[in-house]
Amino acid sequence: MRNTRQGAFALEGGDKVSMQQLMETIRALQQAVTVSKADQDRILAEVQAEQAASQNRYQHNLVVSHANNEELRRANEELRRDLQQHTTEERTSPIPVRVRPMPFSQAIMDTLIPANFIGLKIAFTGVEDLKTQITAFHTQMMVSGGTDAMHCKLFMSTFSGTTLEWFISLHNGHITSFD
Repeated sequence: MRNTRQGAFALEGGDKVSMQQLMETIRALQQAVTVSKADQDRILAEVQAEQAASQNRYQHNLVVSHANNEELRRANEELRRDLQQHTTEERTSPIPVRVRPMPFSQAIMDTLIPANFIGLKIAFTGVEDLKTQITAFHTQMMVSGGTDAMHCKLFMSTFSGTTLEWFISLHNGHITSFD
């Protein structure tokens, strides 16, 4: 752009632009810059407001989460105390045995199974192989321990269905040991 004598400017393409046109273009560009700056400031303010709201939500959720964790911790501690108390009570009181006519001798019937004794995880309905059943029972009892009388009572507890009916039908006092 170069200045000509009559107050006009010549553009590279040879077009002439007056000083007034040039000033109007500058004012229009300045206004566009001002509007653009205002838009940027508005967007920045919106982003900052959203960040502040997000931070407030985060802080609120964090406080709620800590409160929930504390409530769960207290409930967990209470459950642990109850379980410990219950476990202690179980260790001191054996499971009462109901007396019914059974094929066991009185000595076996009088044997108590401790409350903390871990139950067996096998079942015998009569369909399974008897040798496999006895081997599985012996294996679990070897791990758990117990007396011969306990073996008798616990072996009977693995029976169900027809096998249990047959077992209960045996004569009272007929069984005196596991062997």
